[in-house]
Amino acid sequence: MSGDAQNGSRRQALVIDDSRTMRHITADLLRALSFEVAEAENGRVGLEALRRLSGATLVLVDWNMPEMDGLAFIRAVRSDPSYQHVLLMMVTTEVEMARVQQALSAGADEYLMKPFTNEMVLDKLALLGVLEDMA
Repeated sequence: MSGDAQNGSRRQALVIDDSRTMRHITADLLRALSFEVAEAENGRVGLEALRRLSGATLVLVDWNMPEMDGLAFIRAVRSDPSYQHVLLMMVTTEVEMARVQQALSAGADEYLMKPFTNEMVLDKLALLGVLEDMA
């Protein structure tokens, strides 16, 4: 089966985090939910990856990264109307409510604090409606 044929049944997600371990943990969970997952180590590389992915519907992005942080990534994505359909979840150790509000105001659809469990990720994905359309 070609990659294009598979994309009809599998959705694409992007995980952006400067920690390789965190990228792999998050990507493995998304793969278990039948996502094709791309990974990037910072927001700049993440923007390039998002441009290459034709069907990305979900991005989980860390806040604190070199070159381009998660907040700048979210602002860049939200400034491009062609990505309005993409769901953005900030996944970070930033726990102050002012930071949560800052991310949501910039265009994040959800906010997940590290450390997290698989159940916490699933709960956030359910809030975003990602799990309902997987049935």
